[in-house]
Amino acid sequence: MFCGVELAARIERVETELIEKGSAAAATRLGTGSGFVIPIAGGVAACAEDGSPLNKVAGLGFAGVPDPAELDEIERLFAARGAPVQAEVSQLGDPGVAELLTTRGYRLVSFENVLGLELHGDRTAESADGVDVSPSGESEFDTWLDAVATGFAHPDTQGVASHEEFPAEIIANAMRDLTGAAGIRRYLARRTGAVAGGASLRMSGGVAQLTGAATLPEHRRHGVQSALLSARLAEAARGGCDIAVITTQPGSKSQQNTQRLGFALLYTRAILVKD
Repeated sequence: MFCGVELAARIERVETELIEKGSAAAATRLGTGSGFVIPIAGGVAACAEDGSPLNKVAGLGFAGVPDPAELDEIERLFAARGAPVQAEVSQLGDPGVAELLTTRGYRLVSFENVLGLELHGDRTAESADGVDVSPSGESEFDTWLDAVATGFAHPDTQGVASHEEFPAEIIANAMRDLTGAAGIRRYLARRTGAVAGGASLRMSGGVAQLTGAATLPEHRRHGVQSALLSARLAEAARGGCDIAVITTQPGSKSQQNTQRLGFALLYTRAILVKD
């Protein structure tokens, strides 16, 4: 699967929308002045709450280079909250964005890969023997969160380690905000009847965002992650999406599993941080 600038821009717009909606929901939950959502050069700068995974600048590079004065204000707002500015910049965006950020003192701290798969309406879900995946309703939110948080707390050692860690309470807040405002769907996997993992999905503009998945350590290497992935792809195809995308750490087990199912590496995001 080939990814050009047009497709990358489409994916980044959907990612920007996700961050925008989740951060706006956090502001509604916490009250006026708790955070901010600021459009910038086709992307968004957002701060949901202290320590949130939604605190970032995203989607830059597809509608020109940001105005330095806009960055001045955004950096001031993050500094006022004692938080660094994290910018995620696609390699297919305008190279002038990374050039501008590095001249302002942003440091390259990590990369993340965006992989994609073309979808068709006749896709069906498959799973290993003994593994069952089902949608997770509000009554199972705590069960789902515990599975995801525990899985993330024990990452696979394969590939490049993530530069971020988030407390379970912050993940719970973000997922509740995203479920209500951005249409995130949650899924639980059970293996021989026991909870084995959890995952989530969002569909927008024909793009299915696979917005996270984790498997409990004792259930790994038994097809749980592949089953969670297959179930979400089947639902996305039924929902009319023509492409599914997932973000992984470079060289990780998640990347390996998705490539086994036919995903192709579309592009890489550079993670640039200014303290």
